[in-house]
Amino acid sequence: MNYALFSGLDEEFLALPFYEEQHRTTAVELAEWCVAHADLWSRPLERTPEKAGREILSALGSAGWLGFLDPANRPDAGGLRSVCLAREILAYADDLADFAFSIQALSATPILRWGSSAQQGEYLPRMASGEVAGSFAISEEEAGSDISAVGLTADRVSGGYLLNGRKAWIAHAGIADVHCVIARTGEGPGALGLTAFLVPAHTPGVRVLEEVPLVAPRSFGHLAFDDCLVPESSVLGRPGHGFVVATDLLERFRMTVGAAAVGFARRARDSAVQRARERRIHGGRLLDLQLVKGALADMEIKLNASALLVARAAWEFDHENPGCAKHSSIAKVAATEAAQEIVDAAVQLHGAAGLVADSVPERLYRQVRSLRIYEGASEVQKLIIADALGRRPHAGRSRVASDVPPSRVDIRCVDGESHE
Repeated sequence: MNYALFSGLDEEFLALPFYEEQHRTTAVELAEWCVAHADLWSRPLERTPEKAGREILSALGSAGWLGFLDPANRPDAGGLRSVCLAREILAYADDLADFAFSIQALSATPILRWGSSAQQGEYLPRMASGEVAGSFAISEEEAGSDISAVGLTADRVSGGYLLNGRKAWIAHAGIADVHCVIARTGEGPGALGLTAFLVPAHTPGVRVLEEVPLVAPRSFGHLAFDDCLVPESSVLGRPGHGFVVATDLLERFRMTVGAAAVGFARRARDSAVQRARERRIHGGRLLDLQLVKGALADMEIKLNASALLVARAAWEFDHENPGCAKHSSIAKVAATEAAQEIVDAAVQLHGAAGLVADSVPERLYRQVRSLRIYEGASEVQKLIIADALGRRPHAGRSRVASDVPPSRVDIRCVDGESHE
């Protein structure tokens, strides 16, 4: 079977030197898995996004697709290039498939990169198996683009820290077993006074304020922390290190949002081409019209450019090259903006059929919109890209928020960065 016809897999693109054999093998196997397990996200969706998300997460874990989250199990799983390819393929298959995969990877990565051996041993094997779900809780209603304004407090008390405050727009808020929470501990002003914590969802004082319905149904909600006592061992990294944990994570995952955008856009392109071939008009096919050919060509150009920018960004990170954070922002802006245009063009080519509720074009139109907002909105990414021009990271310096003084950190994230 040619899985490229059903999974959006671009085997010619995989042959480019950005990828190695392990990436190609993994991509083909995941594409085959998606085709064989399409019942997990069959439409119309008869389960809540929370229940569907949990089932998809369990299936992904059981099949080994989250194995890279456990270094003891998969010490060399292909890096961010594999994550990006997975998001492209899963987003092509279904929004909820990509969402479950991406949020699990997002919430486990801080533990993978900054967690102690005890924290990694407690959470990563079960997150890799899909048994334990995670969330990354950083956003607040009054602190989205300004991460230095995080208001949730973590006061030192006998036996640990007492958390009080609210988090907003948290993906998997209602199904997460553990939350990675950014809170204010006050070691310094602004971003210098933040700390990351691992907070089990069953901890007394933690509750889901409400589930938040979105235009594209997903497990989403607000969290409350009321006199929530956590031990000192719950600190991820070290006190005052929360901004670095958050920024490191967001820089790595912005390009993966671009990868998901490529998956959505490829599905829209394929749907538009199929419609143009089948739709009869004026004694011929829709595809015979010159304006339609031009629209399809524009879609293909934007799609190819986006895929290349995402691959380049992931390659830069996997090779630890200077300036890789800039390329992650470039990939996110280019791919998400292009995907919005491609999906809109696909709806236009479908005509009235593209407006039917729960049709492929209509679902994609709702699903793709959020990508331009979370993990840093396009406008914020442009500021990051512009700031990087003319700056050359010095050897030996961390690439995490390099050369960014504390007074400038307010442009690094935006509302919804904790979604993905």
